[in-house]
Parts: sequence; structure tokens; C-alpha cells
Amino acid sequence: MSQRQQLERIFEIDRVIRNGEFPNAQRIAQKLEVSKRVIYADRNFMISRLGAPIEYDRLHGGWFYSDQTWTLPAMMVTEGELLAFFLSVEVARRFLGTALEKSLRSTVEKIAASVKGSVSIDLASLSSHYTFSGPVLIGGNEQTLIDLHHSITQHRRVKINYYTASRGQYTERIVDPYHLYNMYGDWYLVAYDSYRQAFRNFAVGRIETWQVLAQEFERDPGFDTNQYLGSSFQAERGGEIQAVAICFDEFQARYIRERRWHESQTIEDLPDGGLILRFTTGGQGEVKRWVMQYGSHAEVLEPAELREAVMEELENARHIYQQK
Repeated sequence: MSQRQQLERIFEIDRVIRNGEFPNAQRIAQKLEVSKRVIYADRNFMISRLGAPIEYDRLHGGWFYSDQTWTLPAMMVTEGELLAFFLSVEVARRFLGTALEKSLRSTVEKIAASVKGSVSIDLASLSSHYTFSGPVLIGGNEQTLIDLHHSITQHRRVKINYYTASRGQYTERIVDPYHLYNMYGDWYLVAYDSYRQAFRNFAVGRIETWQVLAQEFERDPGFDTNQYLGSSFQAERGGEIQAVAICFDEFQARYIRERRWHESQTIEDLPDGGLILRFTTGGQGEVKRWVMQYGSHAEVLEPAELREAVMEELENARHIYQQK
């Protein structure tokens, strides 16, 4: 039987002993529909591994605790469950942002410390056995995420001093926060920007200072988070929603087919082994940066302005190299 089933039986044995029912192996075995041998094994496990002070009362024909103050460990988990939790924390630390690292580490250490008897785990050893390679992240602040979370649930406006990287300057904004999402390890806030009179994405790591205001806002019932994010490309959303078509040659096509790049994407296979990737988005700047990483293996077919923007960028780069 599984370790989880054993834990369930141990909880039941503890419950009936603590209730003063003086259970024995036969009565518990009948109730749980297992053999007496299984119950005896559970009792021995409780005594030898969990330190349970179980003794037999001849008068009542059953078990009792000689020390009434004894309790089961605060947490009983299998080694596999604890390992899975550790690995999930390591993944979260790298892919959900280092702003939460301290809290995540503290959580897993508390859980490991609370496990007694049957399961013990060496966090340092685990760290040396498993490696996760995460993305390069924008710096973040754990308290920013906590305060933004509260402002979203309480419908409270937030004043932020925000660094706009494209302009290289800080601006003060009053925003109505709607949603937090994580993209490749970096946190973004979807909020209605009173300055722009429109919904915008804000990189949480670029929020220099913030203040949750007493003023509440009424959430727009027509706002659809999934639809809003679906019109973006990776972390960028903005501008007119347009159809994008990118042709990848045979070499790059094999890698493009492996992933889903956008919710709206379709793939048209070409006779020469290449493909055309199509999707709709308003994040044209992000698409330009993304497609240029593939160099000569990718060609923007549409929209025309995106194709021209990529051509201009490549021409500027060519001039730089020619001057050297």
C-alpha cells in the first residue's frame, strides 16, 4: 500500500486512541478493511519512528497513550512529497522572480524542520544535486508584489513612480491595478493608467516607489484579462492589433514548430521544409526584437511597417559594422 494510505491509517489510530476508545488491531483492521498485520505494522511504525507512547491496557483490551501530552508531528509527508515541494520552490525562485526568494527559502526550511521521524531531508544536499537555469530577471521587491496584490483584491488605487525604459525617465502615475502576471521570471502589472486613459502593462521591477491609496476604484466589468493578454506578444502590448506573418527557413522551422509562441498562432508548412508563422498582436516592438534574433533564418512578410522596421534596424547594424 502507498505511504499516503499509511498516513491516513495512522491518523485514524491516533484519533481513536486520543478519544479514549482503547482500539486494538482487530477492531481497527475491520473498520479500515485491512489485515491485522498491516495495523500492527502501523502501530510499530508510530512507536519506533514517531516516538508514540502506545501501550496496551489489559482491562480495556486496547491501546492508550501513556503520555497524554504526546502528539503526532505537525507535518507528516513522504520523502517524495517533500522532494517535489523543494523542486517546485527552486523552480519558482528562478522563474517567478528572485523578489520571493527569501520567503520561499524560509517556507521550505520550515517544512523540512517540521518533519520528524520517518522523513528527513538535507536541503544543502538537494541543492547540489539539482540545477535550474533561469532567465536574467529584472530586479523586484517582494513587498511591492504583496502591496499590489492587496490593492487588486481591495480595488484600491496606487500611486507609482515608474521608470519608462524607452524614454529613460521616471513619471508619477495613478493606476487602477487589475492583474499581476509573470513572463519569463519577470512580474508585470496590468492596470488602468489615469495618465494615459488606457490599460497599460507595468514592469514591477521598474516601480521605484509606490503608495496604496485610500481611494477605491470600480473595476470595469467589461475588462477581460485573458483577451487583453492574448493581444500581446510576450511582455509587450500596445498599438493597433495587426496580423503578423513571419517566414522561417527549413533550419529554423524545426525549432519554431516545437513551441507555441502565441495563442492565436497558425503554422503554414512550405514545400522546402520551411514554414510561415501567423498570429495577431499589438506588441510590434517585441515582435521586431524577437524575430531579429533569428538573423537570416527569418523574414517578416507582414505587416509592411514591421518588415520596414526590421530592414531599417538591420541596415543600421550593417553601417555600424562597416565603420569598424
